[in-house]
Amino acid sequence: MSRTLRAMMLVLAVASCGVGGSSTAPRNLDNACAIVKERPEYLRAFRATERKWGVPVHVQMATIYQESRFIKDARPPFRYAAGVVPIGRQSSALGYSQALDATWREYQVETGKRGARRTRIADATDFMGWYMNNTRERNNVSLSDARNQYLAYHEGQTGFARGSFNKKAWLVRVAGDVASRANTYRSQLANCNTRRRG
Repeated sequence: MSRTLRAMMLVLAVASCGVGGSSTAPRNLDNACAIVKERPEYLRAFRATERKWGVPVHVQMATIYQESRFIKDARPPFRYAAGVVPIGRQSSALGYSQALDATWREYQVETGKRGARRTRIADATDFMGWYMNNTRERNNVSLSDARNQYLAYHEGQTGFARGSFNKKAWLVRVAGDVASRANTYRSQLANCNTRRRG
């Protein structure tokens, strides 16, 4: 084999390592069965979080859909001065769960998971389980109540308690969409064979 051919094969192998994979969304985000079939590691993470924290798989999935569309390194868009000069992102949110820097650090300290990463599905779902349990304890919101859990997730537990979402008609609409998607995902998961996956 020529030296040039070997070099080209090496370059292609290295390049392929950084492309695709979980940094892209699953192909069919409207079908829970298709998502977990394509990404069985997601189902393992969802089930581990459900066992540990009690948050149903379909609630986790609907929240992740709304926050990141299942893109592991999702970030909010940039803000621009005068419509042209980038001045930073709208927030520090990152990853599947779109957790903010400060909230993520709080989670790491409280759970002892200092090495947890927002771009790893198992850590992102564990974070959501931790956060939603805090919402249940502070605001008495059921873990299966996708709508109100999402409102508290977006507004923070204090903002939710104050009813800050009531001044945001768009957010109330989005929370309704999350609840509707959670119900759809729940029905789909009940009818697909996930026993051997995860």
